[in-house]
Amino acid sequence: MFHYPNIQLVDYFAEAVGIPLVKAETAGVKEVEVEDLKRLLATLDVDAVVSGGISSQYQKKRIDKVCNQLGLKPIAPLWHQNPRKLLEELVKLKIEALIVGVYSFGFTSDWLGRRIDYAAINDLAELNKKYQVSMVGEGGEYETLVLDAPFFKKRMELIDVEKVWEGQSGYLLVKKARLVNK
Repeated sequence: MFHYPNIQLVDYFAEAVGIPLVKAETAGVKEVEVEDLKRLLATLDVDAVVSGGISSQYQKKRIDKVCNQLGLKPIAPLWHQNPRKLLEELVKLKIEALIVGVYSFGFTSDWLGRRIDYAAINDLAELNKKYQVSMVGEGGEYETLVLDAPFFKKRMELIDVEKVWEGQSGYLLVKKARLVNK
């Protein structure tokens, strides 16, 4: 349910955006991870939880349930939006995102480190037609890493990366990165 490739970079995102970061560890065990999330949210002084789910019933139902149990408002602004249009909007907004994990049939190691641009969107559409891959990776087919966005005060620069390929899937391991002024 939660993103994990290069999770060590999460502190950079908070700094790049200029917001406080609250984090907790989870083993990622199905259903237990939801209770971990609930425990963390219960410690915060917040009124709502915003999630980026687009079509994952698994994720939405669990986040909605936790919010309802804690009296929080669940907000899912991307819910049931057109995947292709979302990706095109990402490019139009000049959000620089790389594919850093691929876990579905049809992907090759060449996808690792690839920027999401119009060519990548067209290739994702082809994978969707041929293998039913979610264009936005909603089923865990791929993971991304955002290096820059208009609302970032700093951008992330990757200094040392390694492609790790394990048969039919793999990930881009970021060994060293830094934030730079824009």
